Amino acid sequence: MLKIEDLTLHYGGSQILHGISMEAAAGEVTCVMGTNGVGKTSLLKAIAGSHPRTGGAVELDGEALGRLPAHVLAQKGVGYVPQGRMIFPLLTVQENLETAYACLPAAEHMVPDEIFELFPILREFLGRRGGDLSGGQQQQLAIARAMLTKPKLLLLDEPTEGIQPNIIQQIGRVIEYLRDQGNMAIVLVEQYFEFAYGLADRFVVMKRGEVSMAGRRSELAKETLKQAVSV
Repeated sequence: MLKIEDLTLHYGGSQILHGISMEAAAGEVTCVMGTNGVGKTSLLKAIAGSHPRTGGAVELDGEALGRLPAHVLAQKGVGYVPQGRMIFPLLTVQENLETAYACLPAAEHMVPDEIFELFPILREFLGRRGGDLSGGQQQQLAIARAMLTKPKLLLLDEPTEGIQPNIIQQIGRVIEYLRDQGNMAIVLVEQYFEFAYGLADRFVVMKRGEVSMAGRRSELAKETLKQAVSV
């Protein structure tokens, strides 16, 4: 579903990503791991178009993607749940969900029951402002909003950060459900090792803006992987 070759990214004169190559398949979770500051979030921003890459090639479902802006990539099937969630605090839960309609034809402007089955709390809080939700509830809203765009590729940037354990478990179940549907590739950036290891089908380990290790879970020893992503 996703193929990246030799991707580079700069912030001004500073090069952050140095020739990243990786793939993510539909029906799988690809986990990008590494210590803080190695470029994981920058990689997701480059894929999602929220920060343009400097060089390299990106393909989505066989289509070569130029350096397109985020809203065009969203329409092409890139769903992005950024670190910090970035929901609209003054809009209600219903209105936050409806912002996803910009990626959909008018006939599909509806919130399917599947969303409320996965995230029951959102149905209860449809009229509540996004800024009044807890961190865990905001994270559920951000994932639901991305799901509404019907993505081929779902990018999740540290979805467990600052979230209470029961909601972490729920988010894990949702990721498993989406993976098992088989039609979506999921790229997960995650610091919580046990959560990531339990979900991932393959790993990409980054160090100093480069890929230092990659492979399927069955190919990488757990302790070796854990040591590679530890401070």
